[in-house]
Amino acid sequence: MSKREGEGGPRRNTDTVRDVSSSPSSPVIAAFRVFQQELDTKHDKYERLVKISRDVTIESKRTIFLLHRVTSVTDPAEILNEAEVKLDGVRQKIGQIAEELRGEDLHQFHRAFTPGIQEYVEAVSFLHYIRHRSLISLEEINARLVFMRAEDKDSSEALPPGAQVLTFQVTPSDYLLGVADLTGELMRMCISSVGNGDIDTPFQLSQFLRQIHDGFSYIGNTGPYEVSKKLHTLRQSLGKVEDACYTLKVRGSEIPKHMLADVFSSRSALIDPEEGVV
Repeated sequence: MSKREGEGGPRRNTDTVRDVSSSPSSPVIAAFRVFQQELDTKHDKYERLVKISRDVTIESKRTIFLLHRVTSVTDPAEILNEAEVKLDGVRQKIGQIAEELRGEDLHQFHRAFTPGIQEYVEAVSFLHYIRHRSLISLEEINARLVFMRAEDKDSSEALPPGAQVLTFQVTPSDYLLGVADLTGELMRMCISSVGNGDIDTPFQLSQFLRQIHDGFSYIGNTGPYEVSKKLHTLRQSLGKVEDACYTLKVRGSEIPKHMLADVFSSRSALIDPEEGVV
C-alpha cells in the first residue's frame, strides 16, 4: 500500500500544478494573455499598413499612366499639374503610414509598406525627370514627406498648440528599387516619343539610362539582393532604348515617322519575347 501511495504522490502533485497553471488567475496564463494582446495589436497594425500601401501603389500607378500621356500632347503643363495633385494625395496616404509607425520600429513593419513606397518613388522620380530631365535625390523625396498633425484640426493657426511633426524616411533600398523600376517607364516613354515624331527624346533617355546603369554597376552585388536582381531588367530597358537610337541614327531617314514605333516594338519583342513592350 505504501508503494502505491508513493506512486500516486507525484501524480497528484502534477495534477495540482496543472490545475494551478490553467487557473484564470495563474501568472503564466496572465503573461500569455499579455503576449497574445501584443501580437494581435502588431498583426492589426501590419494589416492596416498593407492596406494603406496597396492604396499608395494604386494611386502611384495611375499617376505613372497619366504621365505617359505627355508624349502625345503639345502642352503637357496640365497633365503635370494633375499628376502633382495625385502625388499630393499619395503623400497623405504615406502620412497615414507615418502615423501608424509612430513609436514603432520601422524595420518590423517594412515588408508591409515597401511595395507602395517603391511605386511612389517610381512615380515621383518619373514626374521629376519629365520636368527637369534629371534624377530626383533621396533627400528631395524625404523633404516632402514631412507631415503636420494637430490635436485641434479646426484651428486656423499655422502651428496650433499641440501640433506634432511626423516624418517618413524612404530607405535607400526602397529608393534604389524605385529608381530601377523607373527605367522601364523611361523605355516606354522612348518608344511613345518616337511614335509621336519626337526623335530627340530617345537620345536624351539613352544617355540618362546609361548614367543610371553606371551608378547601379558601382553597387553591384554589394547592395541588397533585391537591388541586384533589378540590374538585369535595367540592362534590358537600356538595351531597348539604345537599339531604338541605333535604328534612328542608321535608318531613321528611311522609315516614315508613323511607322517607327511599330518597328521598335517588334525589334524589342525579339530582344525580350517574355517582357515585350507595354
